[in-house]
Amino acid sequence: MKRSVFFKIFSGYLLITLLLSVLILVFTFATIKDHYIQTLTNDLKNLATTLKLKVTPLVRENQFDKLDTLVKELGAEIGTRITIIAPDGMVLADSEKDPKAMENHSTRLEIIQALEGKTGKSIRFSRTIKEEMLYVAIPINEEDAVLGVLRVSLFLSEINGLLNNLKTKILQIAIIIIAVSLFVAAIFSKSLSKPIGELVNASHRVAAGDFDVMILSKRKDELGELAESFNYMVTQIKKLVTELSLEKEALNIIIASIQEGIVVLDKKGKILLSNNSFGKIVNNTAVKGKFYWELIRSLKLGKLIGNIGRENTVANEEIEINERNYICSAAFLSSAEQIVLTLHDITEILQVTKMKKDFVANVSHELRTPLTAIKGFVETLEQEKNVKTKHYLDIIKRHTDRLINIVQDLQLLSELEEKENLELENVNLQKLVNNIFKMFNQRLTEKNLYFKLNIADNFPVIRADSFKLEQMFINLIDNALKYTEKGGITITVDQINSSVKIGIEDTGIGISGEHLSRIFERFYVVDKSRSRKMGGTGLGLAIVKHIVQVHKGEIKIESKVNKGSKVTIILPR
Repeated sequence: MKRSVFFKIFSGYLLITLLLSVLILVFTFATIKDHYIQTLTNDLKNLATTLKLKVTPLVRENQFDKLDTLVKELGAEIGTRITIIAPDGMVLADSEKDPKAMENHSTRLEIIQALEGKTGKSIRFSRTIKEEMLYVAIPINEEDAVLGVLRVSLFLSEINGLLNNLKTKILQIAIIIIAVSLFVAAIFSKSLSKPIGELVNASHRVAAGDFDVMILSKRKDELGELAESFNYMVTQIKKLVTELSLEKEALNIIIASIQEGIVVLDKKGKILLSNNSFGKIVNNTAVKGKFYWELIRSLKLGKLIGNIGRENTVANEEIEINERNYICSAAFLSSAEQIVLTLHDITEILQVTKMKKDFVANVSHELRTPLTAIKGFVETLEQEKNVKTKHYLDIIKRHTDRLINIVQDLQLLSELEEKENLELENVNLQKLVNNIFKMFNQRLTEKNLYFKLNIADNFPVIRADSFKLEQMFINLIDNALKYTEKGGITITVDQINSSVKIGIEDTGIGISGEHLSRIFERFYVVDKSRSRKMGGTGLGLAIVKHIVQVHKGEIKIESKVNKGSKVTIILPR
């Protein structure tokens, strides 16, 4: 059962007040009783000392009858019981009873203490008169001899009555004090619990979305500071919520206006958020709360989401939805354990790319025949040995050869793009490069260039397409030969974990930094005049890059002007 703050504070005060009251009553009464009895004891002792002067001569002279008569007279006058006891415990005189009928008192505590020369004291029930009594005894001595014991006593019934009356009055006072204390405690508890209750109610209203609530408090203590802090907190929360609402509204507008489809999934694949474009992509506007596989049937997408959830990375995949192609970008939000998917429609781009490839392939095919014919007629005309036309025929032949090379490279690039699948086999790189070297041996000798191959004799074979690798090496070595006039070419092959690192380095003219970022683009040449002179087509490095990419590898180039270039290729084994 829920207990309020008021109940807890008040019950605590109640418990403390009752406990203190009981302790005060017990100790006060006990202290008063002890003090009162001690006072009576001193009075009886003084009385006994006074009586001692009168009874000592009679005890010394053994006049016990006169002693008994005297004791009874004195006891009646002062209202106190007086008893004279011999050293052996026999009662010699008593103001209440016949001493001869009384039992021996040698075992009484106060008698034993008095015979030892002390003032004896005892409270006990008297079997003689059947009442509880206070006994005080002093020795009757003369010089060093103890003649007997003088004992005086009072009935405790009178003392107990007085103490009972005192106890009643103390109890009444205690009840009044407890009532007043509890009343004050109730007021104090209410003064503490009321502002706390107001804070609780205000907190509930804030939790329900009411940010206009304020606590009015005139207190100057910690509770007042707490109320002010609460009001400031609510003001700040209202400000933040307003800002977040505006930002959320702006974000929703931005997301809604984005042409790409955006969808947020939880870790189970359920759709939490999406924009209008995603609804159009899947032809369904009510997508929230559904699982993505209910709307998109794609094994690639399922694999992508599974990997992104396990690896916590960012990945892309091309998928097809309703006969249209999309690049799906997936990102994992680790803090919320959610996955964000972005779908970019690339259907038109793919169509344009295909049209471009088809155009290049068709043009290359159509140009090949007339170019071959032109070259044939040029060679026929050269045989006529007409000096006037020879110069022009050489120019026509050179440009025809360049066009034929461009067409051949375009056809090769088209074939590579057409056939993405690799014909994998075990390839011995050392044997492959040595065979290619033979193709360039004459050109190397003519330019007086060296050729080095750094590869271990027992270098393991790799799984690759040998034809494509051969084309890659031919293009790179041919490119290096064209732009190297002295020095030579070095090919280095190393094994790095599960990959192969291939380095092709020359000592040629090099490439300036501003051209390196575009060096792998189609038809991009650094020095157009030199390229035309060398018969370059601007497609060699584009072909190389495509071959590396279909092998799932990486390629980069480093170069310095007049110091040479280095192409680094990393291929998986």
